[in-house]
Amino acid sequence: MGPFVSRVLVAAIGLPIVLLLVHAGGWWLFTLAAVAAVLALHEYALMIRSLRPVILAAYAGALLSLLGARLGGIDWTMAGLLTTIGLAFLLHWIAETRQSATVAIASTVLGAAWVGLCLAHLLLLRGIHHNGELAAFTVLLAVWGGDIGAFFAGRLIGRHKLAPALSPGKTWEGFLFGTAATVFVAFVALYKENYLSIWESIVLGLVIAVAAPLGDLFESALKRDMQVKDSGRLLAAHGGVLDRIDSLLFAAVASYYLLRAFDAA
Repeated sequence: MGPFVSRVLVAAIGLPIVLLLVHAGGWWLFTLAAVAAVLALHEYALMIRSLRPVILAAYAGALLSLLGARLGGIDWTMAGLLTTIGLAFLLHWIAETRQSATVAIASTVLGAAWVGLCLAHLLLLRGIHHNGELAAFTVLLAVWGGDIGAFFAGRLIGRHKLAPALSPGKTWEGFLFGTAATVFVAFVALYKENYLSIWESIVLGLVIAVAAPLGDLFESALKRDMQVKDSGRLLAAHGGVLDRIDSLLFAAVASYYLLRAFDAA
C-alpha cells in the first residue's frame, strides 16, 4: 500500500469517527481527547527521552487539564495543568534521575501544556453555549481544509520553501493555497450560519491559517532538535498522533480566544 493510499484510508476511517464524537460532545469528546493526549504524550516522551521528562506527571497534568475543561471551564483547565509542576518536582525528587531538575521538569510541563492544555481548548470550544458544536466543527474542518490545500498545492506547484531549516517540504505556494482553503471553510461555516459577521469569519480563518502551520512547525522544531523524523507510526503514512494533531493544538487555542474576543464564546 502506497503512502498516498494509506493517507486516504486512515483519513476515511478516522475523520468520521472524530466528527461523530465531536457531535456527541460531553464525555464522548473528553474520552477522545484523553486517548489522543495519552498517545501523543507517549510519542513526546519517546522523542525527548534524553531529557528525562517525568512523564507520569505530564499524563496527570494533561488529563486533569482536560477534566477541568469538561467540568469547570478555563479556570479549572489551568488549575489542572498547574498540578504538573508540583507532581513533576515530587516525582523527579523521588526518582533521583540523572537529568537536572530544571530540564526534566521544564520538558514535562511543556508536554502537558502543549498537548493537554491545547486539546482542552477543543473541549472549551465545544462547550460554548451558543453553537459550540458549530465552532468546534469549523475549527477542525478549517484546519483539515488548510492541510489538504497546502499538501496538494505544495506537491503540484510548490517551488519556494517556507521554512527549509525546520520543514523542507513546506512551501509558500502551499501556505497560500492552504490559507485560502481555511478562510473559505471558516467563512462558509460561520458567516453563512449567521454565527459571525463577514469580517469576523474571515479574520478567524486567517488566524487559523497562521496558527495551524505554526503548530506544525513547532513540532518540526522539536523533532529536529531531538533528531527524530516522525513522532510515531501509529497512523501509517500520517505518522504518529502528534504528527496528526500538531496543527490543531495551536489552532484550537487561537480560535477559542478570538471567539471570546468577538463575544461569540
